[in-house]
Amino acid sequence: MNKIAIVFWSGTGNTEAMANYIAEGVRAGGGEAELFGPKDFPAGRLTSFSAVAFGCPAMGSEVLEEMDFEPMFAGLESSLSGKRIALFGSYGWGDGQWMRDWCARCNDAGANLLDENGLVVNEAPDAEGEEACKELGRKLAAW
Repeated sequence: MNKIAIVFWSGTGNTEAMANYIAEGVRAGGGEAELFGPKDFPAGRLTSFSAVAFGCPAMGSEVLEEMDFEPMFAGLESSLSGKRIALFGSYGWGDGQWMRDWCARCNDAGANLLDENGLVVNEAPDAEGEEACKELGRKLAAW
């Protein structure tokens, strides 16, 4: 059974909803899902999981949340080489540049991205977004 960490930060609840749907998908796919906030996931935890889904909404001028999530992720970045990673998040403005930049960072770190574009949802996940999150979870469980 694949053990999947879902590490996320959410300001409005949209990214949290995505994380919960992803966890549902992991469990439906036969995997085990554990959810964490950024303060609860130090670099040493990476080796405990077969894959990690990181979730963060676009903030400010399309960047990762800077107080909790960005410092945590930056601290893990040098440990991502060869790791199975998925990225997800919500946004309400812009064109998703934060996700493209984030995917590029993971590629530069040598991570094995499940989806080269990440999973983005505009605002709260609607029925289509909910299903996309669950599908991401099922893929993580099978990966």
